[in-house]
This record gives sequence, C-alpha cells and structure tokens, in this order.
Amino acid sequence: MNTSARLLALVSKSKNNWILQQGDTKLFKSFRFKNFIEAWGFMSCVALRAQQLNHHPEWTNVYNKVDITLTTHDTKGLTEKDLKLAEFIDTLAKDN
Repeated sequence: MNTSARLLALVSKSKNNWILQQGDTKLFKSFRFKNFIEAWGFMSCVALRAQQLNHHPEWTNVYNKVDITLTTHDTKGLTEKDLKLAEFIDTLAKDN
C-alpha cells in the first residue's frame, strides 16, 4: 500500500481516529488507559520504538490520557516515518 493509501486508512478508521491537523502536516490521536501505570507503560513502549526509528513524537500525558502528535520536522509534513510510527502505536494500543 502506498503512503497516501496508508494515510487515508489511518485517518478513516472508525474508532479513535488519527486526525489530520495543520493543513495535513500533522497526525493527532488521543489514547485513554485504565490508569497512569498503563499509560506510562504504553509511552515507554512507544519511546523505545521511536528511538529505533529515530523519529520521536510530540506528546503529553495526564494521568490515564496520552495525546500524540506525529510530524516530520525536517520536511514540515508527514512522511513514511510518521506512518510507520502511527501503525506501530495503533498495534500497541490494541494490545492494551
């Protein structure tokens, strides 16, 4: 699947969609967990994968809520790196 098709698939999923922001240059998604420990564990797993990909999210955490924004600052838009990390995050979130 090409980058455009994968981006469309990410944005069009029915539950807890990734949302395009700022002129389609960023992806945003909010996650909720049972408690802070689960949220932090999720963030730790994402952080390890982000380090492997050398692509790091913008994110915030308040108790059981994690908000994630993905963009590639070098290109000032979305790239394959964002899609790979978003797909990993979705897979990880399904396991929690």
